[in-house]
Amino acid sequence: MRAVELTPEHPVSTLAEFGATAEDAGFDAAFVSHHYNNRDQFAALTAIAGATEDVLVGPGVANPYETHPVTLASRMATLDEYSGGRGVFGIGPGDPSTLANLGIDPDRPLRRVLETFKVAERLWAGERVDHDGTFEATDAGLNYDAGEIPVYVGAQGPHMTRMAAKHADGVLFNGAHPRDYEWASERVAEGLAERPDDRGDFDFAAYASVSVAEDGAAAREAARFPVAFVAAGAPDPVLDRHGIDRERAAAVGESVSAGEFREAAERVTDAMLDAFCIAGTPEDVEREVEAVLERADSFVAAAPLGPDVERAIELLGDVVPA
Repeated sequence: MRAVELTPEHPVSTLAEFGATAEDAGFDAAFVSHHYNNRDQFAALTAIAGATEDVLVGPGVANPYETHPVTLASRMATLDEYSGGRGVFGIGPGDPSTLANLGIDPDRPLRRVLETFKVAERLWAGERVDHDGTFEATDAGLNYDAGEIPVYVGAQGPHMTRMAAKHADGVLFNGAHPRDYEWASERVAEGLAERPDDRGDFDFAAYASVSVAEDGAAAREAARFPVAFVAAGAPDPVLDRHGIDRERAAAVGESVSAGEFREAAERVTDAMLDAFCIAGTPEDVEREVEAVLERADSFVAAAPLGPDVERAIELLGDVVPA
């Protein structure tokens, strides 16, 4: 799979156009990210599904804290139905910085994510479900037919990555540097060693922030905003792996939580850009994507894509290998 992530900071109609551009450029899937302060994720995905014929569509990722997991399963099944079976359920714990704005403490994130998609799979199979864990459901069920929908877990830390390899259809591993994928491939191998035979194949997908333009400096500058969110949510071991000062990353997170996104971007260092984004000319990006794919199976080019998003998608269609 090669895919793009689209951020609903743009109007839904524009995202639908980006999705059509991605399909024309030969991409297999389009994911849409979620933060409460952007436009609605599933509305955007529905518009993209309506503007395309073949690309897979799914949240990249949905979080099971803002929305009850049973409701989330129903929304995903609705998208899959509307798109003619093209749904992919990207599920992850969400961004702690923006969840804090809503008074949400994402406690026990691994259990919450695992329970969410396990319950979803039962609902899609037509079961009625009782559940008492990190959330509750009593005699819950869908009043329409769903079916099998592939599940990809958004992960960055070791436990979530191992869990995805053991239980899900794929992982959307949040990283942009080959060093991260060398480390992550070991965690994936650990999870696969415990994977039940009936789970089938597993897709280790690189979910990497990418910014590409003919002007490499402009591409790096466009990467500052998304890198601020990545740095703000990066766990300490990830920061340490790249030699990034924890206090500097915490300061970025404080700005993100306060809604001071321009200030957060200004606090992003060159080390953060190098660690958390693939940014530069098409030649630069092609070289770095190839290095990542020495470990990963698939590649998702995540936001910002570039200073000109539509042009960036077109350029990425040429540099991300099929």
